[in-house]
Amino acid sequence: MGLNKIIIIGHKQPDTDSICSVIGYAELRNRAEPGKYIPARCGEVSPEAKFALETFGVEAPAYVASVEPTVSDIPLDTRSVRQDVPTVDVAALMDTYDMRNMPITDGHETLVGLVSEYGLARAYVRKNPREQLSLIPMPLETLARILDARIVVPARETLGEGRVYTVIDALHVTLSRMTPDDIAIVGDNEPAQLALISAGVAALIIAEGAPVGERVIDAARTRGASVLSTTLDAFSVGKMISLSLPASMIMETDVPTVRMEDSLEYAKSVVSNSKFRTACVVGEGGRHIGLVSRTTLMQEVQKSVILLDHNEYSQAVDGIEQADILEIIDHHRLGAISTLKPVRFLNDPVGSTSTIVASKFIEACIEPTPSTAGLLLSGILSDTMVMKLSTTTPADIRAADYLAGIAGVDPAEYGPELIRKGMDLDALPKEELLTRDMKRYNLFGKSIMVSQVMTSSFAFAETHADEIRAELDRLRTTMGIDCFFALFTNVFSNASDLFAAGDEACITKLDLRDQPVRLEGVMSRKKDFIPKFGQMFRQL
Repeated sequence: MGLNKIIIIGHKQPDTDSICSVIGYAELRNRAEPGKYIPARCGEVSPEAKFALETFGVEAPAYVASVEPTVSDIPLDTRSVRQDVPTVDVAALMDTYDMRNMPITDGHETLVGLVSEYGLARAYVRKNPREQLSLIPMPLETLARILDARIVVPARETLGEGRVYTVIDALHVTLSRMTPDDIAIVGDNEPAQLALISAGVAALIIAEGAPVGERVIDAARTRGASVLSTTLDAFSVGKMISLSLPASMIMETDVPTVRMEDSLEYAKSVVSNSKFRTACVVGEGGRHIGLVSRTTLMQEVQKSVILLDHNEYSQAVDGIEQADILEIIDHHRLGAISTLKPVRFLNDPVGSTSTIVASKFIEACIEPTPSTAGLLLSGILSDTMVMKLSTTTPADIRAADYLAGIAGVDPAEYGPELIRKGMDLDALPKEELLTRDMKRYNLFGKSIMVSQVMTSSFAFAETHADEIRAELDRLRTTMGIDCFFALFTNVFSNASDLFAAGDEACITKLDLRDQPVRLEGVMSRKKDFIPKFGQMFRQL
């Protein structure tokens, strides 16, 4: 989900209206800009919403746990080098692309190490001058390329592991030490050249552009010795051979790593604490993906978000403070979300956000697909309890009639079936029952959580009253809030049973010692309960 996409997302503990409205609004916006808008959710799909999705054959919105920017939201330098590549080539690539660090991988693209400028310098500055220069197994052509040499006699395609001798004087000493895998560097000295070939040298490197005579060429072919000619002097040849070591021999393996899903804040801490001032991004099995540095992390990165069915930080997806909020569409009370720049904000006191989205389709003269119309209808029927809640408006009724015609659904038959799917209470643990549809409010300095459970009778609340009160007390303590209310709303009796957990003084002043408390006419959390109890909290 790249930064060029815009996430349309509802609140935590999403209800049917939240799920269905984001799908509907994404379809509307994608008609003008296909594929740009992503319907999303930041909680589990309720049984009721799942039934609606299955009825109309639509996939659930994508799950987004946080909109905090992650490593996946920034451009990565994807260059890397295989561990068998000569160091001189690694250094050349780093110079070409102005890289201070080069990731090193194996044949399966798994990260195995890192070659840094500091590591290159340390590897060769600290090299023991008394240490015998040697060569690892290498194709003859590779060595010729590194030395900028001409292959005069290609006797061996590949040179084995052997020592490298620079023959300046004391030829007899060198000859006494040489093995058939060794290499000799020699200048314009034909007798020495012939002697080294006769001794069985693997390859002869003739430096400083010295001529290569026919006798030397014939002897090399006879004895199976390769001959290279280069304009480099003997010292430079030795230096370049030293640089021919594979990357695996000088790389460092204590490489800091991050993953694509890690937050940028975490990546910044890893990079700032790294001696390389960089980190490698790895995937499954340590597969190398890219490189992040202080430079790439300095960029301003924000995910673009449209909020539906809420306008409060406490109900919003994690990381919303770091996102770029483009628009808010809601039908609840005004919350506390603030933005650094102006945004489109539509807050309409209708029965559901799906009603607002349906109205936008009508205003744009765009007809939703039958499946989307069915989902928007589901959102309206759910949030208005099939038009029975006091929050129901004429706009909701008009929108439902419009959508039902497109979806080919009878609201009077489909609505009660939808509601019943969300009322299978006995199968749910009490914690899930009390937290699947809850919303946090801040009222006059008090932190309030209000959960609502829709029921078809008062029997469940009366039978499980002790368990409900105990679980509410536990949840309040765990969440660190002042009061936790639970409304068990009987959709067929136009009333709710109220349970509450809070400190003794608060419960007493609210006259909630004997629970549950029957609240006649209270069907809506936002329109009936919050206004009434909000005024009571003002007086606490």
